[in-house]
Amino acid sequence: MTNSKIKIKTEFGNIIVELYPQYAPLTVANFLRYVNENHYTDAIFYRVVHMNNQPNDSVKIEVIQGGLKDDDHPQGLSPIPHETTAQTGILHKDGVISMARNEPGTASSEFFICMGNQPELDFGGKRNSDGQGFAAFGMVTEGMDVVRKIQSQPEAGQYLISAIMMEIKMV
Repeated sequence: MTNSKIKIKTEFGNIIVELYPQYAPLTVANFLRYVNENHYTDAIFYRVVHMNNQPNDSVKIEVIQGGLKDDDHPQGLSPIPHETTAQTGILHKDGVISMARNEPGTASSEFFICMGNQPELDFGGKRNSDGQGFAAFGMVTEGMDVVRKIQSQPEAGQYLISAIMMEIKMV
């Protein structure tokens, strides 16, 4: 099985992500369905989490998050089953892309990119009280400078003051 690559085009430059369907087949298929069926036409980066903006969290992480933002967005698809890092072996290292979720099995359109290693997002990690972690499914291969630029934009309470539009296409 060949790894797919996608390009996330932003006003700050491009982010190239290699997806790992051989390890996270359900998650990659879901993400590619959003891309290939043009469900991400309204996609934005809207959330940045860094050490200084999560004062009430005992377990701190660093990520940027994007997608359709609205759980009831008309372009949204049904949630998918949760593929843990224990199943896939893809750990939340610097540049890893993963699905955001509330409960296991609720991931759909929202994703995040890790800034630095984030083991508390893996299966057994303490960021989510259920211990199931998040579903990692690929890695940034080019454009971490763009990810860092996005993370440094002005925010209020983890949400960017000006959301950053993105265009996601297959490479």
